[in-house]
Amino acid sequence: GLTAADTSSAEIVRVSVSAGGRATAHRIGRLPRALHDAAAVRIGRYAYLLGGGDGIGQHDGILRVDPTSGAVTPAGRLPAPSSDQAAAAIGGVAYVVGGYTGTRWLDTVVAWRPGVAARVVAHLPFAVRYAAVAAAGSRLVVAGGSLESGAASDAVFVVDPATGTVTRGRRLPAPLTHAGAASLGAAAVVVGGRGSSKAQRSARVLVITAAGRVSTGGSLRSALSDESVVPTGSGLLLAGGATASGTTAALTLLSPRVVSGRATAAVHATAPARAAANTAPLNVYAAAGANMLTGAALHALPRIYVPNSQSNTVDVIDPATRRIVSHFAVGALPQHVTPSWDLRTLYVLNDKGNSLTPIDPRTAKPGTPIPVDDPYNLYFTPDGRFAIVVAERLHRLDFRDPHTFALRHSLHVPCSGVDHMDFSADGRYLIASCEFSGIMLKVDVRRQEVVGTLNLPDGSRGMPQDVKLSPDGKVFYVADMMANGLWKIDGAHLRVLGFLPTGRGVHGLYPSRDARYLYATNRGEGSVSVISFATRKIVKTWRIPGGGSPDMGGVSADGKVLWLSGRYSGVVYALSTTNGRLLAKIRVGSSPHGLSVWPQPGRYSLGHTGILR
Repeated sequence: GLTAADTSSAEIVRVSVSAGGRATAHRIGRLPRALHDAAAVRIGRYAYLLGGGDGIGQHDGILRVDPTSGAVTPAGRLPAPSSDQAAAAIGGVAYVVGGYTGTRWLDTVVAWRPGVAARVVAHLPFAVRYAAVAAAGSRLVVAGGSLESGAASDAVFVVDPATGTVTRGRRLPAPLTHAGAASLGAAAVVVGGRGSSKAQRSARVLVITAAGRVSTGGSLRSALSDESVVPTGSGLLLAGGATASGTTAALTLLSPRVVSGRATAAVHATAPARAAANTAPLNVYAAAGANMLTGAALHALPRIYVPNSQSNTVDVIDPATRRIVSHFAVGALPQHVTPSWDLRTLYVLNDKGNSLTPIDPRTAKPGTPIPVDDPYNLYFTPDGRFAIVVAERLHRLDFRDPHTFALRHSLHVPCSGVDHMDFSADGRYLIASCEFSGIMLKVDVRRQEVVGTLNLPDGSRGMPQDVKLSPDGKVFYVADMMANGLWKIDGAHLRVLGFLPTGRGVHGLYPSRDARYLYATNRGEGSVSVISFATRKIVKTWRIPGGGSPDMGGVSADGKVLWLSGRYSGVVYALSTTNGRLLAKIRVGSSPHGLSVWPQPGRYSLGHTGILR
């Protein structure tokens, strides 16, 4: 970037944001040369710097930066030397928009992925520099930017990377350039910026959907342009930028919480206070949108792993051919297949076998079983420090090392049938269901202790099953198999907000890739209820032809297929998420249960069959 002295910088700074909303910055390395106005993206575990200028000329180099060590490695080249561009990553591909070669303005959208040569995949209607660029689901949003006339643009374009199609969206409220942008949920968030002159800086925060619709999401406390905007686990981090007083070293954390209808952000030079903003509705699944694969998931074979509880086997399905391509034996009563927190390993939970069978997702091959008591289910704390083995039969939550599974702390629970859970948006507590008691538990994650219990309205007759947090973090949905519907629970105050009838024997809960819908499997009647997170009401019901017993599963990485086990039918169902049409019914072993779709998008796994954030 550019320093306060208007010179290029070679520094690499890593910023760590704590769960409490504090940020610390550390210099970890240097680039081979000082650069400014380069584009940057994250793909997998690395950051990539694309192009940029040094005050003398433009560069076409693509540099890979290791965020742990600060090591820099050449990774590729752009089609032409350029600076003043912006970029975003979708599905492991960087898309670089616009820029300047030193003699020519660019209207191009360039696609590049590690190991593959960069190429032009689309052209904008006109050349642009300093545009705000971010992903909105599987689409690329391009907002504003500087025009060759010297004016700022108010145009919004939506690019479909798969086809190269560019469509015009709604106009911005005012011409805007030099703004920062980042993805938050299925939308792009554009922060700050300025007009044609530096005196026209903006404090506005805009939300732009994949359809190109523009809305105001709030405002900053003061106007800011030329900043970096990066999504974090708790919102957006603003780093540096230009204010009316000059270049700033501030780090500001914007948490998507509404405070009197406006955004507030206390700015500190090196660490932000917990800032509140309504930049966009909070979406805990923001990093798990369509094709947003990261880290080890980028190298995984696309497979569906089906644990057959009564056969003591796992069937492996190729989702492309919808055929079984592998089959292997595991321990007694395999219940679920669970991805590890770091996305590197899948575990088959052999409940009565008292073991975990690891699977290498790069090869789909099983490894040596790991002894673990009563692993009915498996979760991971949001910070990755602990695995939580749900020992249903033993009435325990066992906090274990997430790699070796050595026991660290065993928490006895005051109920029968503890089996499913989900975590609060900030990761401070979890809500767990007790199937045979009709009770919900609240557990303080840091203290590893039960801090509350909630008796569901149907009492001991109830059979709460799967638990899933709404994208805005306000509601835990609990599937009650005997009540034939979902309880809506306020986890913060541990109280029931309401009830939503769905279907007989409702069991599993899965959010759509765009976080608009919740899929609820009605095991007792062979249907799936589609629930709108926005209205908290059912909008569709998909019925499996001939009936069935849809149980557990997950959504494909591209969001197009819902894969479910047929618990009492000995089959696996593949349903279109567009219209619920049955795409395939695949015969597997006896009593298939918690199948896992892998890979899935997200930064880390919270466990079960794949809860990623």
